Amino acid sequence: METFIEIIKAALFGIVEGITEWLPISSTGHMILLNEFVHMNVSQDFWDMFLVVIQLGAILAVVVLYWNKIFPFDFSRNARSVIKTDIFVMWFKILVACIPAAVVGLLFDEILEKYLYNPITVAVMLILFGIGFIVIENRNHGKKAVVRSLKKLTYKDALIIGLFQLIAAIFPGTSRSGATILGGLMIGVSRTVAAEFTFFLAIPVMLGASLLKIVKFGFAFSGNEAMILIVGMVVAFVVSIIVIRFLMSYIKKHDFKAFGWYRIVLGALVLFYFFVVKRFLAV
Repeated sequence: METFIEIIKAALFGIVEGITEWLPISSTGHMILLNEFVHMNVSQDFWDMFLVVIQLGAILAVVVLYWNKIFPFDFSRNARSVIKTDIFVMWFKILVACIPAAVVGLLFDEILEKYLYNPITVAVMLILFGIGFIVIENRNHGKKAVVRSLKKLTYKDALIIGLFQLIAAIFPGTSRSGATILGGLMIGVSRTVAAEFTFFLAIPVMLGASLLKIVKFGFAFSGNEAMILIVGMVVAFVVSIIVIRFLMSYIKKHDFKAFGWYRIVLGALVLFYFFVVKRFLAV
């Protein structure tokens, strides 16, 4: 019975991961909040690893949905060339965008996790980037995007977006997707291109982060731990498929301001809960 309850909890975390990983509202922030109310009966080391590795399910959704846009080879009989040059170029741009966060993550992962992974940082970054979305969308209102296809995205654009991803790597609550999309909007990238580049950028970033966490944790999973991790990843995959399709349909007719307001309200609620409610309950 206890194992079944933990599996239900894992499924709940998978749902939250699948929704918040792709919407620009901070998956880490929501996971920290959910953990306050639905605490999994696992070791701290496993929990730290679970929070990151569950993202592999979300990543698989991107791979499945966008396979034709990310696989750089064409083995069909009618193909003029086996290599899809434009996709290879896109992956080089993604590599450039990954460098800042990868370097900082490898060097300072444990320090950042120790000092910045807390509710206050999450709340502040939720609010700041929520304001950022509203300000940038208001500034861009009525303007045509300069970059309206992935092919027109330059290496300089990719590096700038990568620097915004670095902010998300340092400060939990920023939202990796939120930071990179906001960075794209600021330099004139269309909402659709910014979102797609963010999806593709997540593939090497999350694979690398997950591999690092698994290596640190070790491969000695118990049967229950393995089941919890698999359930969380599978649920995150299914929910991500739905959410990615929703988001790409939504931004064709709407901007990101609704997500900005949501972030501000959520950030205020986080501050209220941890500074007022928890202190009141502790008395």
